[in-house]
Amino acid sequence: MYSVTKRIEFCYGHRLLEYDGVCKHPHGHNAVAEIEVRATALDARGMVYDFGDIKRVVKGWIDRELDHRMILRRDDPLLEALRALGEPVFVVDSNPTVEHIARVIFEQTRTLGFPVVRVTVWETPASFATYVGD
Repeated sequence: MYSVTKRIEFCYGHRLLEYDGVCKHPHGHNAVAEIEVRATALDARGMVYDFGDIKRVVKGWIDRELDHRMILRRDDPLLEALRALGEPVFVVDSNPTVEHIARVIFEQTRTLGFPVVRVTVWETPASFATYVGD
């Protein structure tokens, strides 16, 4: 089994509802997502996947949908106020924890056609969450 991992940097804001700690307030992170794709054999170029293709497609989606956006739960009272102000938001069904964000990126990477097996999102240089597919 072969695998390659591409690191993608992005910035986002969020807050956690029903949470009793400082993360209940709107705040931001400089995040790093690690996208691991795997194959049983190498292609004709001797690659699992071209890093440039992962960057172009997956980073393109992250840049359009997550980078410099507030990631908020669908029922967050801030959502409509931010939309009214024209602020960019990305809406999720669950609390926008780093665990949930890793899963969102995993699922989107799979939808984009990559054989993704793991996504790790570093929320800070010392804290990360990983989502691993079936």
